[in-house]
Amino acid sequence: MRWKEPDLAVREQYLEASLERLSLMRGGRRVLSNVSWHIRPGERWLLVGANGSGKTQLLKVVAGIVRAAPARQPTLQYRLASAWHRVPYGIRDHIAYLGPERQDKYQRYAWNHRVEDLVGTGLYGTDIPLDPLTAADRARIAATLRRLRITHLAGRRFLELSHGERRMTLLARALIGRPRMLLLDEVLTGLDQDNHARLLRWLGSLKGRLPIVMTVHEAADVPASATHLLQLAHGRRVFAGRLSRAALRRVWPGAAGLRQPAGRTRAAPVQDRDLLVRLNNASVYLEDQPALRDVSLAIHPGELWVVHGGNGAGKTTLLRTLYGDHGVAVGGSAERRGSGPGLPLERFRRRTGIAAPHVHARYPRDTRVRDVVLSGRHASIGLHRAPSGADRRATDRTLKKLGLSRWAQRPLRELSYGQTRRVLFARAIVSAPALVLLDEPNDSIDARSQAIIREQILALVGAGTAVVVTAHARAEWSAVATHEAQLDRGRLRYAGPLRAGVSLSGGRGG
Repeated sequence: MRWKEPDLAVREQYLEASLERLSLMRGGRRVLSNVSWHIRPGERWLLVGANGSGKTQLLKVVAGIVRAAPARQPTLQYRLASAWHRVPYGIRDHIAYLGPERQDKYQRYAWNHRVEDLVGTGLYGTDIPLDPLTAADRARIAATLRRLRITHLAGRRFLELSHGERRMTLLARALIGRPRMLLLDEVLTGLDQDNHARLLRWLGSLKGRLPIVMTVHEAADVPASATHLLQLAHGRRVFAGRLSRAALRRVWPGAAGLRQPAGRTRAAPVQDRDLLVRLNNASVYLEDQPALRDVSLAIHPGELWVVHGGNGAGKTTLLRTLYGDHGVAVGGSAERRGSGPGLPLERFRRRTGIAAPHVHARYPRDTRVRDVVLSGRHASIGLHRAPSGADRRATDRTLKKLGLSRWAQRPLRELSYGQTRRVLFARAIVSAPALVLLDEPNDSIDARSQAIIREQILALVGAGTAVVVTAHARAEWSAVATHEAQLDRGRLRYAGPLRAGVSLSGGRGG
């Protein structure tokens, strides 16, 4: 069915949502309890809380994706055109919800459509293109891409884009249908300095009455247009009201005084016989397009590398090339300890842990947490053989170390996105690996989880494990990293020991 431009009177109408003592059960657990909240046209809400506090589930309830627990009185109602509606049917088509799961879905099913075509699916409410785009469709798509300043992506394939470029593309898809309420879950995570600033400028420039709710983890993600704040803790509302400095201090009271590691981890001098992985003039092509060009670097035990650069710089491609997911073009080479001519790559991977969005996307949502972590012992997605006693003991130790034991029997679908990131970190380290590769480990997780993961990373490096993290913000890791690699459009601008006192572009705060 073709989208039709509504008349002016309809376009001026925006949704209002009212929640009264709303509760939600998921997997036999209560994840939201007695939440009351009112969203009105013109309001721009920040939704904050620790991982697992219920933010994503609350957004999904408002979006009509999941249903609240049964109650005697209506707990959720919508108003549109002066009429109140007690069910989301017919209403949810007017609500645009954008969260990390949609991005993962395209990765999971290898839907590699052109950006223009993918954005166009927002006109028809489909996941993939089904009908040819009309000239009017293309004009609207072009206008939306211009609005977000990503016109240059129109002809690119979605899976060739960086994490942040994919997020901007999906935002364009959400906006093109001209929603009457916009729900944004972790939309700013994974964006480099330019895209982060671009999106904040767009959010800050909004003048109309479109109601918006967005989850954020950092004070730096608060747009100038924000008007209200809702804070959740353990599924309950702890604050809801107008946004003010006092309200922000309530959420981030010590943002400048968080406990930092005492000092930078120093790596002992090593010889090439200790080499874990080396790239020599490595070029990598994805869909016949160059993603890395002539990259050379070597990683040894006890090193902590931070790989930084903007969206599209090649950070994720570099990580996956180190792991062996991408082959190196003729003229370059990749050396890996325990792997080589006649030796299976699997031997290297069993001593290498990896946590990245593409791994997240491949796990079925009904997989139990314990099985996800246990699969890291075999570098597999899922369990293909019965676990040994050593596998079970290592898994239980790792779950306990990261404070995840209470989640062991829960399926991934019952966890928040940030909680799942912690589970995947546990999977990456469960085999006591010699090398750990972490793609944006701070994304989508709260400050407490970031501190837990950083503490474990430093312990690993101190014990001789090499760790490579990607980050937009070099400053996130400059206090502890031993080495850095700066990428710019697939080329290395620098690779070597961390440079003290150097301010580099290509990341927030770094």
